[in-house]
Amino acid sequence: MRVLLPAVTVCLLLLAVGSVASTAAAQSEPAVSAPPARPPPAASGATADNDAAAKHAKRTACLKEARAKKLVGARRTAYVKDCVAAP
Repeated sequence: MRVLLPAVTVCLLLLAVGSVASTAAAQSEPAVSAPPARPPPAASGATADNDAAAKHAKRTACLKEARAKKLVGARRTAYVKDCVAAP
C-alpha cells in the first residue's frame, strides 16, 4: 500500500502535465482552413448512388405494401411495377 500511493501520485501528476502541454500546443497553432474551390470528384458519383438508394428504398416499401395487401403472383408484380413507377 505504501508503494502504491507514490506511484499513483506520480502518474496523476504526469497526466496533468501532459494534458496542459497538449492543450497549450493546440492553442498556439493557427487554424488555417480554406474552403475548397470546387466539390471533390467523388461528389458527382454520389448523386447516382443516392438515386440508386432512393429507388431501392421505394421498391422495398412497395414490396412491403404488396405483402401487407397479401398480393401474390402477377398481381403482386403489377402492383410493385405501378408503385415504383409512381412519383
